[in-house]
Amino acid sequence: MMPDGYYSSKKSDDICEDVCGQATCTALSMSRLRCLLQGLDLKTFIFLFVIVPTGIVGIYFHGQKITYFLRPLWQSPPKPFIEIPHYYHENVSMETLCKLHGWGIRDYPRRVFDAVLFSNEVDMLTIRWKELYPYISQFVLLESNSTFTGLPKPYYFAINRDQFKFVEPRLTYGTIGGRFRKGENPFVEEAYQRVALDQLLRIAGIEDDDMLIMSDVDEIPSSHTINLLRWCDNVPHILHLHLRNYLYSFEFHLDHKSWRASVHRYQKGKTRYAHYRQTDFRLADAGWHCSFCFRHIKEFIFKMKAYSHNDRVRFSHYLNPKRIQEVICNGADLYDMFPEEYTFKDIIGKLGPIPHSYSAVHLPAYLLNNADKYNYLLPGSCRREDG
Repeated sequence: MMPDGYYSSKKSDDICEDVCGQATCTALSMSRLRCLLQGLDLKTFIFLFVIVPTGIVGIYFHGQKITYFLRPLWQSPPKPFIEIPHYYHENVSMETLCKLHGWGIRDYPRRVFDAVLFSNEVDMLTIRWKELYPYISQFVLLESNSTFTGLPKPYYFAINRDQFKFVEPRLTYGTIGGRFRKGENPFVEEAYQRVALDQLLRIAGIEDDDMLIMSDVDEIPSSHTINLLRWCDNVPHILHLHLRNYLYSFEFHLDHKSWRASVHRYQKGKTRYAHYRQTDFRLADAGWHCSFCFRHIKEFIFKMKAYSHNDRVRFSHYLNPKRIQEVICNGADLYDMFPEEYTFKDIIGKLGPIPHSYSAVHLPAYLLNNADKYNYLLPGSCRREDG
C-alpha cells in the first residue's frame, strides 16, 4: 500500500511482478516472456531469433565443409617432395633409361613383391595384376573379414579366386580375423591389418634388397615404372610414386597429386608396410590412382560405410543409390565436401564438378584390351549397374 499522495509510475511492473495473485503461474511465465520481449529492440530480436538459429542449422549441415574451406588458416601445406623426372619410351634401351635417371644398370633385375590389403575391389585388382604381372616375383594379398570400421564382410577374394588363376603359382594369400571393436578409430584397425601384412611378406619369402610395392589396390604403378626400378642400380631405398589421380573412372581426371604409393628396397627389421609419407623423393608420372572406380552402386555404398573416412557420411541420404548415380555422372563429390587443399587458391580452383576427360591415352593395357568388359571405366560410360 502506497502512502497518500504517492503513486507508482512503473505501470508495467504490476504485470511483471505481481501476477501470481491474479492469475495462474502459466500466465506469470507468459507475462515474464512478454516483459523480456518488450525490452528487446528490433536488431536484437532479429539476431536472437533469425541469425542465431540460422547459424546453428548452417553449422549442423555444413560444419565439415566450413572446416575444409578454412583449412589454410589452421594447417600449413606439407613439405614439398623432391621430384625425380621420369624418362620412358618403348624404343629406348633400359641402359639409357637408367642413365637418364642418374642410375646405373644391374646385371640382373631385382625380385619384386606386390603386397596389398584387399577389401572388395575385384575389377581393380584384376587390372592391377594384369598390368604388373610380367615383372612381379610374388603377389601378396591379405584379406580380413572386417572392414576398417568394424563391419563384417565376406572374404571377397576367396569367393572370386578362380578369376586369378593366372597369378596362382606366384600368389601368397592370407586371411585375418577382424577385431570388431565398435566405436574404435578406423585407422587402428587399418594399422592392425598392415602389421599382419608385414608378417605375410616374410612368409612369402621377401629378402633384403628385394623390391616391395606398397600401395592400395586402386593405386596402380605402370608396368614400365616397375621394370625400370627393378633393373636400375642405386635407386633410392624408398621412393614415392606420383600417380595420375582419377575419380569414379578414367573419365574424371582429378589432378596429379596422388603420392601415397611407394616402392622400397626391402631391409629386414626396418621396412614396415605403411600408407603415409616415408621419404621426400617422388618419381613423376608413375601410374594411376582410380578412387571409387566400381562397377556396382552397392560397392560405392559399401566403401562409403567401410573405409577409414566413413565419418564423411554425415547424412543417410548420401547413401541413396539414385543420388550416387547422379554424383558419378556429374563428376561431383560423394560427400558434398570442399576440396582437400592447403591454399584458398587451390580450393577455389577445384570447386565444382570435375571436368570430363575424353582421353584414354596411356591407360593400363589390359583395360583397353578388354574395353567391352570394363566399359564403365572409360570416357562416356558413367552409368553403373544396380546389382
